[in-house]
Amino acid sequence: MAEVYLRRLSRWQAEQQRDAVADVYVGAYRGAAGAEHRDRQGFLHRLEQHVQHTGFDMMVADTAGTVGCAYGFRVPRTGEWWSDFQGELPTDIEELTASGRTFLLAELMVLPVHRRRGIATRLVERLLIRLDADLVVAATGRATDHPSGGSSGGSGDGDGGSPGAAAEAFRAWGWSRFGVLGPHTAPDTAFGRAPGADSMAGEVWIRRPLR
Repeated sequence: MAEVYLRRLSRWQAEQQRDAVADVYVGAYRGAAGAEHRDRQGFLHRLEQHVQHTGFDMMVADTAGTVGCAYGFRVPRTGEWWSDFQGELPTDIEELTASGRTFLLAELMVLPVHRRRGIATRLVERLLIRLDADLVVAATGRATDHPSGGSSGGSGDGDGGSPGAAAEAFRAWGWSRFGVLGPHTAPDTAFGRAPGADSMAGEVWIRRPLR
């Protein structure tokens, strides 16, 4: 199989290549029959909002076209992202968010035919390697919320397969499960989930950035 190249996109480049990234989204998540257009439009709407956030950064994987993507941005200082956190949010997490020192890994996806090649791992490493933040967070769908039961179809590399596969990948990458976000917050930035899910809790994972 052809070599995969990673490249970083500026905010402007991400907007220019949004259609190619949306194609990866549809292919990676494989929405329910007849829902592909809705899923694609929903993703494009979220991406349009996400690129406006402070610290937006994106990595894509290419080989005769875009086959994978990872992107994120700073968690808003207002702390809105944590508004549905189930439990008491530790003071240090509140302080890191309020000071703009928390980065959200908002999306990670790889086309099925290119999975199990370590592409997701490379995308995350490259995205975070030069990150100037003290905490990285991500939300994934919960395995119990996935219509396939949370394990079938998974890639084992956290790259757009099932929530269970995403959790396994985060553990392998040295992340820690931190808690659960309620359904009002998680769907906008939770990956490893079925497209079009409008109400679903998400598992929160955290780690210190790679150096």
